[in-house]
Amino acid sequence: MTHNPQAKHGILVLDYGSQYTLLIARRLREMGVYAEVHDPARLMHETLDMTHLSFKPAGIILSGGPDSVGDEGARTMPRWVTPAGVPVLGICYGLQLLAHVHGGRVRSAAKREYGKARMRVAQGAANHPLMQGVPVGTAGSIVWMSHGDDVEKLPEGWSQIALTEGGVLAAASHSSRPWFGLQFHPEVEHTESGRILLENFAINICGAKQDWTASTMVEEAVDLVREQVGPGGRVLVACSGGVDSTVLAAVVEKALGPDRVTAVFCDTGLMRKDEVEWVSAALRGMGLRDVRVIHASDKFMASLAGVIDPEDKRKRIGRLFVEQFEAFASDDRKHAASLGLPAFSHLGQGTLYPDVIESAGHGAGSKVIKTHHNVGGLPDRLALKLCEPFRFLFKDEVRAIGRALGLASELVDRHPFPGPGLAVRIPGEVTAAKVRALQEADAIFINALRETGLYAKVWQAFAVLLPVQSVGVMGDNRTYESVLALRAVTSVDGMTADVGELPMEFLTNVSREIVQKVRGINRVVYDITSKPPATIEWE
Repeated sequence: MTHNPQAKHGILVLDYGSQYTLLIARRLREMGVYAEVHDPARLMHETLDMTHLSFKPAGIILSGGPDSVGDEGARTMPRWVTPAGVPVLGICYGLQLLAHVHGGRVRSAAKREYGKARMRVAQGAANHPLMQGVPVGTAGSIVWMSHGDDVEKLPEGWSQIALTEGGVLAAASHSSRPWFGLQFHPEVEHTESGRILLENFAINICGAKQDWTASTMVEEAVDLVREQVGPGGRVLVACSGGVDSTVLAAVVEKALGPDRVTAVFCDTGLMRKDEVEWVSAALRGMGLRDVRVIHASDKFMASLAGVIDPEDKRKRIGRLFVEQFEAFASDDRKHAASLGLPAFSHLGQGTLYPDVIESAGHGAGSKVIKTHHNVGGLPDRLALKLCEPFRFLFKDEVRAIGRALGLASELVDRHPFPGPGLAVRIPGEVTAAKVRALQEADAIFINALRETGLYAKVWQAFAVLLPVQSVGVMGDNRTYESVLALRAVTSVDGMTADVGELPMEFLTNVSREIVQKVRGINRVVYDITSKPPATIEWE
């Protein structure tokens, strides 16, 4: 990834497979410090003046991970990391790795810790640069632990900074070199002083610049589009009506001008109620001159007939999406030539960093959570090149770009909607009848959220039509119909999410309206599961 020359300073995060690794970069960016996540296995033979790294690391963070440092095949640290001269912070496995390679001893923990623990700063460490602003009284502060190993003996030159109330090493540092370690996870919200600790490391110790702002992101996204597309290319932007693709269309238009971008909405038949009309009007309303609609609902429904596995659904939809856009691009050649325009060279997608991480397992130890249709669902060979300037951004960063470009709140603040659409909100086989029922129920739910002012209070809300039927009573008659689940969550970036605490009266009213108005549904339930352990979507 090439960056704007202004964004040449930040923190390099080496990913050892923790489920929280991406949150490290996310928290740093929240404080205006640019950060990128990289697989250490791919950097083993590099030096810190790596030519392919497009920013200058002011510091390095080693993430947590599932390995034990002494096991055969355990991921290790590139040799150049500690000699490079920049500050290094090891988190959980990262701390154990620092201790191990410098002669310390790591053990299978005498007391394994998962979840909240109380940390107390060691006597004499209250003024330690990493601990500035962290409570140092006897009450200590809450930290989030997730480890089966711990450091039994620190290497020579290291000393403890903090312990848990159970006596486990919680934080340590080298006496003369800028090397630090935390056994807990400062990046998760459960760690009370997590932001302070990361700020102390990145800003105070590393001296990283806080120049990752909305204007910087806009400039970088525009530059990336121009770099990817070149002076003679033309982009077909795959628009879904969601935040990512809508902002992408605006960025591409700003980068290339109105004649070199076409916003294309593919009607899969799996969208929200009245979505085609709404999206078409919204895209034209934001100033895009060339907005087209592909009507392909019959093809998508036929492709999904009899398909139950959610991964199969996502991949089929991803392939069919691209086929439709490639066919559109091919058919457009004559039209473009008649107007003196080049043929489409690139397919623009609003792919985000979490999409890439969840689809491919970015780090050395991370696992595929689910295939995103615009990542893992793509065919091996594309007729169009990809234009994905948001591939290393989080959703709220894309929202910031949209606001900086002056897009309306109804576009920028819209709840996320999955690329595969309602297909992943209908567990089991997808049929036209199920889609119609879900569209009606979902519209009732979303409209009620808007009317009561609750829409802006949750990050995402939707309905799921379950492959479960239950007995009910309507008009003195027995019914045996489908169950609908409602889900609302609060989140910052979708990587973690808490349950949206909607008022019971609101939920009762929505349930009553759905059962009364939507044929085929006789029971409504509310999903109260956070992420993790669940994902936000059901499939």
